Amino acid sequence: MSPLSGRKGAPRPGKRLSLWRVAVSVAAAAVVCTLGVAAASTTPAWIASLTSPQTETRWFGAYYDVTLESGERLAANSLAGAGGTPVLSFVVAAASDDCTPGWGVAYDLDAAATDLQLDRRVELLRRNGQEVAVSFGGAINTELALACADTRTLRQAYGDVLDRYGVDIMDIDLEGESLHDTAAAERRAHAVAQLQRERRDDGDELEVWVTLPVSADTGLTDEGTAAIAALLDGGVDLSGVNVMTMDYGTDLGGRSMGEAAIDALTATAPQVADVYAAQKVALPPSGVWSLLGATPMIGRNDIDGEIFTLDDAVMLNEFAQKRSLARLSMWSLNRDRTCGSNYANQSLVSNECSGIEQAGEFFADALSDGYEPAQRIIPSHPAVTVDDPKTSTFPVWASDLYYSAGVTVVWHGGVYVSKWWVQNSIQPDDPTLDQMSSAWMYLGPVLPTDKPYALPLLPPGTYPEWSETEIYDVGDRVLYDGTGYEARWWSQSQRPDVGLFNRDSSPWRVITE
Repeated sequence: MSPLSGRKGAPRPGKRLSLWRVAVSVAAAAVVCTLGVAAASTTPAWIASLTSPQTETRWFGAYYDVTLESGERLAANSLAGAGGTPVLSFVVAAASDDCTPGWGVAYDLDAAATDLQLDRRVELLRRNGQEVAVSFGGAINTELALACADTRTLRQAYGDVLDRYGVDIMDIDLEGESLHDTAAAERRAHAVAQLQRERRDDGDELEVWVTLPVSADTGLTDEGTAAIAALLDGGVDLSGVNVMTMDYGTDLGGRSMGEAAIDALTATAPQVADVYAAQKVALPPSGVWSLLGATPMIGRNDIDGEIFTLDDAVMLNEFAQKRSLARLSMWSLNRDRTCGSNYANQSLVSNECSGIEQAGEFFADALSDGYEPAQRIIPSHPAVTVDDPKTSTFPVWASDLYYSAGVTVVWHGGVYVSKWWVQNSIQPDDPTLDQMSSAWMYLGPVLPTDKPYALPLLPPGTYPEWSETEIYDVGDRVLYDGTGYEARWWSQSQRPDVGLFNRDSSPWRVITE
C-alpha cells in the first residue's frame, strides 16, 4: 500500500466510524458545551491543537517537472534517492477544449513514453519497491476538470494516467481558474470519488491530496476552503491538504521564509478543521495536523526578495516533525542544486537550479529528515530477460559495432543509452563499472508493452540500391534493406546502416521524412 495507507480522513455512508473517532467527536462537542461558546471556529481551534506522537505515516516527496527533461537526463536524475516519493508533475489538458491528458502541453502520454522514456523510468522505480505520485493541474495550462465536459470523460482522463503508471497517490494542484469554476469543482469531486470507489472494489486504495495556495498571515483563501469542501461534499476521501508555502507576494514583516511557512500552516490548521466540521467529516485520531502538508519553493522564489534557504528548510522540517505533519514536499527536485557559473544572472529564477549557493548540500536532505519515501512491494511487469531482435524496442547491442553518444540499445532485458562514443568491447551491463564510469546509462527495463523497433521503409525504386563499388557524394540518396539513406560526405564501400549507431563517423544518415 501507499505511505498513507490506513488513514481515511472522511468516513462515508457504508464505512464504519471507529470508537476512537466517536470519542474524539464526543469530546470535542463536550468542550464546546463546557466553554459555552457558539462560534463555529471553537471546535476547530481545539481540534487543531490535538497532536499525537504516534501519528499516521509521514512521507516526503519532491515535485519533479517531467516536461523539463529528456530521456537521458531523466535517467541521470536521482529520482530514487533524495526525491523520496517523487510527485511527477503536471498532468493537464491538451487544450482548453480538449480533455486529452498530457504532461504540460508538450507531451501526450505516448510521446512521454517514447521521447522521455517515462513509462520505463516509472517501472524501474516500481521494481525497486518505490512509490510514485502524480500531480494534476498546476499554475499554467488547463486543469482537466476545466476541459472535460462531464464526469465520465474526466474520470476516464484521470484514470488513464493513474492506470498507465500504476499510481495510487493523486495530487490535485488547484490554482487560478481551477479555484473559481464551481461546475468544474463538482465534476472533479464526483470523478475522483468514483475512482476511489472503483479502487476499493478492487481491494486497493487511491490516496488523494489537494494542493492549494496559502497566505503567510491568513492561511487559505475562501476559494481554497471551498475547494476542500467541494471535494468532501462530492464524496472524496481526502488524504490531506498540501499548502504551497511560497510566492506570498506580501510584506513578510522581516520574517524568514521558514517563519512565514510556519505561520501559514498555523493559520491553515483551524481553517481545515472548520471545513471538516462543517461537512460533518471526522478528523483523524491524531488531529488536523496529520491532514496537512507543506511545499516550499526552494531557493529563489518567483517573488523578488523571497528566498527560501537551507536554514529555512531545517526550520520547517523541525516544525513539521513537532506537529506531525503528514507530508513535506518541495518545488522542485529539478532545482535542487547550485546554478552553474555560466548562469550569470542569479536574480532570474531558473527551473533547473535554486538560484542560491548550496555548498554541496541539498534541500531534499533537509526537508526529508524524519520523513520517508514510500517503500512497498509494488506489482510490476514481468521481467524480460531474452533479447529478441525481432521484437526488441531498440536494436540489440552488438559487440562488433561502435556507438556514438545518444544511441539507445537493448541488452539483457534492459534499455541503455550511450553517454559518449564507445568502442565495441564495452558491454552496457558490465558489472565491473559503476554508473559514473560506464559509457552506458541504464534507462530502465524492457516492457511487455514496448513496440518492436523498425526502420522506416520506402517502396522499391524510390532510390537506387546501395552498391559497395559505387562512389557517393554529399546529398546522394540510396536504399539499403528497404530504408532510405542520404550521404553526408564522399564515401565508398561504407555500409549505410552503420550510421544508425556510429553517427559521428558514418557518411550516411537515415532519411526519416
